[in-house]
Amino acid sequence: MIRFAVIGLGHIGKRHVSIIQQNPKAELVAVCDTIQNCDFSVPLFNSLEDLLESQIDIDVVNICTPNGLHANQAITALQHNKHVVIEKPIALKKNDAEKIIITANSVGKNVFCVMQNRYSAPSQWLKKIIKDNILGEIFLVQVNCFWNRDERYYTGNWHGNALLDGGPLFTQFSHFIDTLYWLFGDITNIKSSFNNFTHKSVIDFEDSGTITFDFVNGGMGTLSYSTAIWDKNMESSITIIGKNGTIKVAGQYMDAIEYCHIKDYVLPTFSPSKTNNHEFVVQNVIDTLHNNGVANTNAYDGMKVVDIIERIYRAR
Repeated sequence: MIRFAVIGLGHIGKRHVSIIQQNPKAELVAVCDTIQNCDFSVPLFNSLEDLLESQIDIDVVNICTPNGLHANQAITALQHNKHVVIEKPIALKKNDAEKIIITANSVGKNVFCVMQNRYSAPSQWLKKIIKDNILGEIFLVQVNCFWNRDERYYTGNWHGNALLDGGPLFTQFSHFIDTLYWLFGDITNIKSSFNNFTHKSVIDFEDSGTITFDFVNGGMGTLSYSTAIWDKNMESSITIIGKNGTIKVAGQYMDAIEYCHIKDYVLPTFSPSKTNNHEFVVQNVIDTLHNNGVANTNAYDGMKVVDIIERIYRAR
């Protein structure tokens, strides 16, 4: 049995709590937040330090707090000899992400980054397509992320704050930066343009942006994103144009194969894709700590996503 404590009881933190409680090989032993109106039938602590100094036996600390707190809290938990699961992004600066890695190596503990989109059926299919070189030489990759985040989303919380949020590439769209890196590797020759169209009074940064870049391994790409979409999320999509064909995965959460036309290739049948794959993250933690697997999304992956976003944002 792997014993978990969850830090931060917002929407995502509560999802972690639920998934841990549903896994027969996991046990929720404590939670931590400044709020008092919650009852998960386990001890509630007001600070990470109080939690770590308690006598509760904890294997893993799941960090689900505002982005700007992730790095320091992860390092503190590691220094108390706990494995950590860190919601995206693992930090807002590459230097802080590197400090997490250095600390984890020094104490011999694992860091798991929450990049649950990798587990979706379309993402797994994309990975196999690229790994098996089915598309041949990659020419162009286009990612579009068009979501709604209205004033209600930003009112009365940490969202929109430069020090705690960091911007939409960290908070909303880092999963799609991870998808680009996971499939195609690092990027270079970055050019960026940003604007804040509809959130000038509530956020410290842009609500829309367009980025162009080249892949180090060959090919070029674009990323266009916005949280200024009226009323509701529109889509998250990736189009890949290669020598042997073209594919597009789209839908609100990049969860449906919309187009596939590849030379001498028959598209397999897929079961309906899930939009929430956090249970796979928790199971990977359990398997890794039981020596039955390896961390599918480790601290280096998390650091590279932060590094790419940081380089994109230098122009901002």
